[in-house]
Amino acid sequence: MLKKRAKKQTEDMLLRAKPDRRLLAHVPDPEHIRRKRDRRGNPEEPPEGEAETKHRQAPPQYARFAGQRYLSRFPVRLRAGAQHYDAESIDISQTGVLLQFPDGVVPDLQPGGGNCHLEFTIPSGFMHEGMEKHYRISAVPIRSDAEKGQYAFQFSEPLYRYLQRRKDNYLFTMSAVFLFCVSLFIIMLRTESVLYFRFNKALYLYSIVAATFLLSRYLFGAFYKPVPIDATFRPSVTVIIPCYNEEKWIRRTIMSCIDQDYPVDKLELIIVDDFSTDNSVSVIKDTVSRLCAEDERFQTQERIRVFLQKTNKGKREAMALGILNARSDLVVFVDSDSFLEPDAIVNLVQPFSDPKVAGVSGRTDVANAYTNWLTKTQAVRYYIAFRILKAAEAYFDSVMCLSGPLSAYRKSEVVKVLGKWVNQTFVGHRATFGDDRSLTNFIVRNNRTYYQDTAICSTIVPKSNNLFLKQQMRWKRSWLRESLMAARFMWKKEPLMSLSFYMGLVIPVAAPVIVIYNLIYIPIVHRVFPTTFLLGLLAMALMMSFAQLLLKKSKLWLYGFWFCVYYEAVLLWQMPWAWVTFWVSTWGTRETPQDTKYKRRRELRREKRRFLRVERARKRNGVPPLGSVSGDVSGDVGSGSAERTIDG
Repeated sequence: MLKKRAKKQTEDMLLRAKPDRRLLAHVPDPEHIRRKRDRRGNPEEPPEGEAETKHRQAPPQYARFAGQRYLSRFPVRLRAGAQHYDAESIDISQTGVLLQFPDGVVPDLQPGGGNCHLEFTIPSGFMHEGMEKHYRISAVPIRSDAEKGQYAFQFSEPLYRYLQRRKDNYLFTMSAVFLFCVSLFIIMLRTESVLYFRFNKALYLYSIVAATFLLSRYLFGAFYKPVPIDATFRPSVTVIIPCYNEEKWIRRTIMSCIDQDYPVDKLELIIVDDFSTDNSVSVIKDTVSRLCAEDERFQTQERIRVFLQKTNKGKREAMALGILNARSDLVVFVDSDSFLEPDAIVNLVQPFSDPKVAGVSGRTDVANAYTNWLTKTQAVRYYIAFRILKAAEAYFDSVMCLSGPLSAYRKSEVVKVLGKWVNQTFVGHRATFGDDRSLTNFIVRNNRTYYQDTAICSTIVPKSNNLFLKQQMRWKRSWLRESLMAARFMWKKEPLMSLSFYMGLVIPVAAPVIVIYNLIYIPIVHRVFPTTFLLGLLAMALMMSFAQLLLKKSKLWLYGFWFCVYYEAVLLWQMPWAWVTFWVSTWGTRETPQDTKYKRRRELRREKRRFLRVERARKRNGVPPLGSVSGDVSGDVGSGSAERTIDG
């Protein structure tokens, strides 16, 4: 029997930051022994009277730590006087680059000497989105290593400022014009729906509602502004990381959560391992040991606690254990495959200065965006989902999903609903996923929730279609369940937000029927090509792409179009299946107890079918039967979740 050839695993492509010699490089020094200033970050203020506006001069979010160096390998052309040299980059930051020259062609340059000119193109994946462009910039050599043939150069200005002056203004103007034209085109299409409304009221009503919902999201998202940092507001925070079988990423997650630009006496970290079956516990212990060996003035031994579940109880129980042991005013949840920016926490807590705010979601970018076409499409989708859709909800202080990769809550409000949340059931079945959307429902019912775009984390997304489709099915089931729950109280919220919520509930549920009607029924029965419908889909895809180009100025903007095509062709048809299987408790993307039991049931059923086929064949051939299958195949294997407790 031939064995199936194992598929070659695609490696995740992440930014490769050059390690800092300091383990906690961004943590404020309580004894002020070391300076906090980014020595490579060009912290000087722009000179007065400069023509560029203030918001153009401010560093973009990805350049707030401009001195962070990234390992790189791409060709660089150096012009020093009349001489030209070819070199290769070793690492690069917003403010400088380290070059490797071939043997025998090393230039003779004096540190701090004559002005040089560098020309290079940063390929995708070596720096943050939006940096993958061509550069011609002046630089000054600042140090050299003659034996290795290496020179370090400091740019005459940070790369982000170079882009703002040379290229970003053109991209901003072009994408804004295109976005306006697409919006105008959608309005014109819907004008047709109004004119022909009496001929098919249901169809044209859906078209008008869908267009109104889409355009309103972009409109309210444009008015959104994050809460600025108040230097005097630093509430106590407990970061909780629930972990299950994440040996590959948990170390990086822990390091990003503790290496925060936040007072050491106001930040603690709790890690809860939910009985992992891989080496996650060993990695956690090793990482925590390294952190505890750091200088005592950072108080890591007192600020980090680890809890190990004796059985696998599920993610909610792991999160609840962290909540009950938190010693702070706010609790922050971070997924075990998500990584925080050094200023994520200080930005995330700012909306809590409003006492009516009980929950805040940060922004989640895709860490492995450049791995393949699927991760690139997800990168565009994630950014639009947060920067446009959640930002629009934040305009009304009612963000409906405080996402799992990075979200914060008032502990006092969470404790009030903890028992109900942990033991939540729906139509008689335990809720084992959709933890973030479920907890948001409990909180937003009587409180305000907000989105903070400046609190950034990045997460690992599926790179294979199989895992991606399973993830999307799980999300659709939880979305359907929690949307039906929220529909019972959202009518009490602000009128425009309530209307938007119910529109957003009806549109995805009815979408499969509308697509079948337009693409199959109309062409076959009426022999009319659905031009208007296809143009509407194209306009929706272009809006996503141009919004990505406008806000991020990234080469990934075209993948917004391909995501919409993939959604209409594949993801849309998961919704009908979610209607009839919303009680399923399996994750699909990891080996939870529910997944294990589900696989055992399937194996037993397959074994029973094989047995019955053999019995029928023996009966046809006149051979005595082997016997019968005793007992109920599924009786010994329950479909319920693991034991539900919230104690340690």
